[in-house]
Amino acid sequence: MDADAVARAFVEHYYRTFDTNRAGLAGLYQDNSMLSFEGAKTQGAAAITAKLTGLPFQQCQHNISTIDCQPSGPAGGVLVFVSGSLQLPGEQHALKFSQMFHLIPTPQASFYVLNDIFRLNYA
Repeated sequence: MDADAVARAFVEHYYRTFDTNRAGLAGLYQDNSMLSFEGAKTQGAAAITAKLTGLPFQQCQHNISTIDCQPSGPAGGVLVFVSGSLQLPGEQHALKFSQMFHLIPTPQASFYVLNDIFRLNYA
């Protein structure tokens, strides 16, 4: 497994889907998945999808600056750390963010998000 290739493909898919069809992210999470969004924890695919689709903006554009990854554990997981900026409609300045994903392989030769931590970076 090439962790870098997995990370790049996941990041491209995740943010493209987030920016165009947030509800489409549901399949990336499972019942044991956990999201920490600005410190608020949410567990389970349905609850995480509800949190992401319920954010107070309908449109946004992510611009990725960096992607760092490491293989994780004997089962073939991947840790992915992303930094970038988030542009909201009508806002003059983009918001800087960092996000970490722990990807776990599935029996279908894919990955799901076990852990997802998102933070805005205030300067």
